[in-house]
Amino acid sequence: MSRLWITGYRSYELGIFKDDDPKKKVIDMVLKSELIQAIIDGTDWIISGGQLGVEQWALTVANQLKSNYPGEFQTALMLPFVAFGSNWNPDNQARLSKVSQAVDFSAEVSKKPYTSPEQLRNYQEFMLSHTDQAILIYDLDNPGKTQYDFNKIKQFAENHPYPYRLITFDDLQAAADEYQENLNNGSQDD
Repeated sequence: MSRLWITGYRSYELGIFKDDDPKKKVIDMVLKSELIQAIIDGTDWIISGGQLGVEQWALTVANQLKSNYPGEFQTALMLPFVAFGSNWNPDNQARLSKVSQAVDFSAEVSKKPYTSPEQLRNYQEFMLSHTDQAILIYDLDNPGKTQYDFNKIKQFAENHPYPYRLITFDDLQAAADEYQENLNNGSQDD
């Protein structure tokens, strides 16, 4: 079994506030490419959290890929604690609910509502011990909340066979250039 943890920037850290933002289309294209390769390489589970941004987008893209790769992989939404996202606005709560309903498995690591940062550390430990590799949309020159996951993953990989891949802003720019070129050539699928 091969399990992939995918995480990255929150949508607001990328300045993405609408689903039709061109930046999101590029990120979705990158996620699709990365996830297809992971599936081809034998990934059985694509696992992420519920944060607005890369985590939800990755699970959405993965669920869309199921029709092309039937029975080859499953998706899981792991939340750090009970009532995660309950303080979000109704639209964002609905997004989380939609993702939660679409995945094959969903659960909370802590069976209590948020009480302390220890729950977030326990969540990271859970994700590391229940996955075999990670992909992060994260750029070291542009720290954000993902730096906590990156630091934990990097530290874990120093003592365990745990490959991880960073998709940086340079990678996203190259994908954006490709996306624009495809648009200019009239060959981009939406």
